[in-house]
Amino acid sequence: MSTAVEVDGTTEERTPPVLDLRAVTVRFGSVPALSRVSLALRAGEVTCVLGENGSGKSSLVAVVSGLLRPVEGELRLDGVPVRFRSPQQARSRGIATVWQDLAVAPLMSVWRNFFLGAEPTRGTWPLRRLDVGRAEEIAAQAMARVGVAGLDPAQPASALQAGERQCLAIARALHFGARVLVVDEPTAPMTIAQRALVLQSVVTARDSGLAVLFVTHNPQYAHLVGDRFLLLGGGRVAGDLTREDVDVEDLTRLVAGGDELTRLGEQLRAAHPDR
Repeated sequence: MSTAVEVDGTTEERTPPVLDLRAVTVRFGSVPALSRVSLALRAGEVTCVLGENGSGKSSLVAVVSGLLRPVEGELRLDGVPVRFRSPQQARSRGIATVWQDLAVAPLMSVWRNFFLGAEPTRGTWPLRRLDVGRAEEIAAQAMARVGVAGLDPAQPASALQAGERQCLAIARALHFGARVLVVDEPTAPMTIAQRALVLQSVVTARDSGLAVLFVTHNPQYAHLVGDRFLLLGGGRVAGDLTREDVDVEDLTRLVAGGDELTRLGEQLRAAHPDR
């Protein structure tokens, strides 16, 4: 069910968030990593989070993924308050995270890494056994869905390039029914073609109806796939914008910081002193 909001005198229909963060604060000792950050993730929408190192991006990913619990504020899943006590608990509720330093089991096959203990079987106990052929077929189809076509699922995962490893994690999230996908931009060096693969898989997830949180420092990549842009600075929301608000040049200038980002942050705090 969608809700109607008034924007510039017109009524705009918006779907309720799948996951909603409300005035979330995280502290390490007395130092706030996030300060009253609010964020709404909606199905079929990519929200890009941008900011410099130390802006709070990693802390935000950790909160959404169940790795950190806020000291103030709340998370709501389908409108119901939740407290994730671990990444496993968040994952069980449909939140899949592709971590920045994503690792695979290099000597295991691609299809083994894809299923990770949820492999299809055939036969009945006590003769039940792995259905390797079916597992390879599913893994290959899932990878093709996110743009990695012609992959041999029996090859070791160590043969995958960095972008393909990210796509493997995204393909797995899609196959196993995730509702929220968090993609933390990888630190591993990538070619343009490999980055394009990751961006294509993000778009595929959005078009499949997932609510996507894409964390990046690159405004050009963000503007290619993003529907909304959350700018963080010093753990605070410095901007919450849509594609209609900014073009790629505007976004690049804002992310670069300087006077523009400072003024935007001041304007937002003046308009919303409670944030």
